[in-house]
Amino acid sequence: MRDDERQSGNEKGQPNKKVKIAISGKSGCGNTSVGKLLAAKRGLTFINWTFRNLAEQRGIPFEKALEMAQVDDRWDREVDARQVALAREADGCVLSSRLAIWMLKDADVKVYLRASPAVRAARIVKREGGDLAEKARFTETRDRHDHDRYLALYNIDNDRYDFADVIIETDHLSIEEVVEKIIGYVK
Repeated sequence: MRDDERQSGNEKGQPNKKVKIAISGKSGCGNTSVGKLLAAKRGLTFINWTFRNLAEQRGIPFEKALEMAQVDDRWDREVDARQVALAREADGCVLSSRLAIWMLKDADVKVYLRASPAVRAARIVKREGGDLAEKARFTETRDRHDHDRYLALYNIDNDRYDFADVIIETDHLSIEEVVEKIIGYVK
């Protein structure tokens, strides 16, 4: 298993807790960054298995994997099943994915991260490079396609997350501030 698929963190020497935390949000909201830091601070296993991992595993470009997922639901089902299985195997974990709060039904804490489209696009450009306007268009299109696929596959409306235990606006918060809000809730 690769480090970016499953990592155990123990930054402060704390013992692993049995808590399972699910973090969701759209691309650029901070799911992965927040999840990694939260897992490290709480001594939990970090799980984030995505289309990027699947594309890399199959030796195809990420964009091609997204195109293929539009016409073959096996891609979504494989990613979702694999990450949930990893979370269920872990004693305690942070599962970070777009559908984590819906898919990990036995999560002890469900966190949804939000950010404006402009902030999300800027974060994606910072992470991946590229043109801001192009990334904004790509992200908007991907959001629409993801929404439609999740409804068709699982009857999940990922724009309805009001059941989450914690909803955090991340536009003006650092990763550390978001993590501290979650830790405050978990305590």
